[in-house]
Amino acid sequence: MSTIPSESLLTQLKWRYATKQFDPTKKLDAATWAALAESLVLTPSSYGLQPWKFLAVTSPELKKALRPLSWGQAQVEDCSHHLVLLGRTGLTEVDLDRFVNATAATRGVTTESLAGYKGFMMKDLIEGPRSKTIAEWAARQVYIALGQLMTSCALLGLDACPMEGIDPAGYDKVLGLEGTGYTTRVACPVGYRLATDKYAALAKVRYAVKDVVEVR
Repeated sequence: MSTIPSESLLTQLKWRYATKQFDPTKKLDAATWAALAESLVLTPSSYGLQPWKFLAVTSPELKKALRPLSWGQAQVEDCSHHLVLLGRTGLTEVDLDRFVNATAATRGVTTESLAGYKGFMMKDLIEGPRSKTIAEWAARQVYIALGQLMTSCALLGLDACPMEGIDPAGYDKVLGLEGTGYTTRVACPVGYRLATDKYAALAKVRYAVKDVVEVR
């Protein structure tokens, strides 16, 4: 297994910032986008269920429609790919069967050997108290994906700007999500910064490690 030096990781994380101005003339090439998309797919999730979907909006018309639903932020239109992270609104036994079948096929085992695991998920997510809060559970999983997305962008030399300042219901309507079982949770424009974005040069304001990280 190859790794990157710890210094390289920290350099890239210090380099990244919530980009306010994207260069609309610069777009992700196919290979870079493929790597970023795969990084999203590789995000860990509770039970491995992946209760999400990721929409990459590149259509100028769709971007224009989403900008008013994003507090008018220009990044939505100027970025290369406007990532919209969706979470499931509910789960059924069919969803568990899909995951169990995929697991059996991928790992070369029988679905019968996974019956206990399915039963555990059933009791927790379908029959138990958590069945009433699946949308909130899925939303928390989506934020794990957002973190993976931003770190992957930094390592790839891409700029990003996580956005909660959006109208999720409005996004759902524009993107045709009603009745799909998914809802908008958060957005993140991705692309390349403008050299004139003054925020790129501002020092990060972070508390000291000793103030926020404890080892016990």
